[in-house]
Amino acid sequence: MEKSRSKKRIPRYALKMLIIGGALGVIFWGGFNTVLEATNNMGFCLSCHEMRSTVYEEYKETIHYKNPSGVQATCADCHVPKEWVHKFVRKVYAVNELYHKAMGTVDTPEKFNEHRWKMANRVWDTMRKTDSRECRNCHSFETMDLSGQDRSARKRHERALTKEQTCIDCHKGIAHEEPEEPRNNKETAAREKE
Repeated sequence: MEKSRSKKRIPRYALKMLIIGGALGVIFWGGFNTVLEATNNMGFCLSCHEMRSTVYEEYKETIHYKNPSGVQATCADCHVPKEWVHKFVRKVYAVNELYHKAMGTVDTPEKFNEHRWKMANRVWDTMRKTDSRECRNCHSFETMDLSGQDRSARKRHERALTKEQTCIDCHKGIAHEEPEEPRNNKETAAREKE
């Protein structure tokens, strides 16, 4: 009697394809992650003169750039999530920024300032939706020593805790100058109140 085989052999070509596919997958994934991380450094952000001549100059005057402890928050620390899925989503949205770079939407300080209110509000809205996730990578209510803060800051942080506010609700303009609301927005808001 012949023994029946309970296990089927994998064809040799299928095994080779699996190994080649796995190797290509690892190479692609490694390359993809390398590019993703390369776009998270200050040099990459400053390669756009729109950033270098506007918000970067403001940022250099803030505590996030230069401070007694020597700890510096870079563009990516505030604008790119650390968790991979959130980071990937943010990078997908950044394609819109590349489009506007190519179109010259904000290629001069005048054009940049014309669009600044809208761009800032887009960032602030995102920060509210994520409970200021990027701020909380470095700052958290749990580790804040409220007793070491001045009376005004302590009261505001205590109130923020009870009202479940997020960082950006009070700290707009902490790393960049807070843009002025365009006059036509103020007039529209006043008419809506009437």
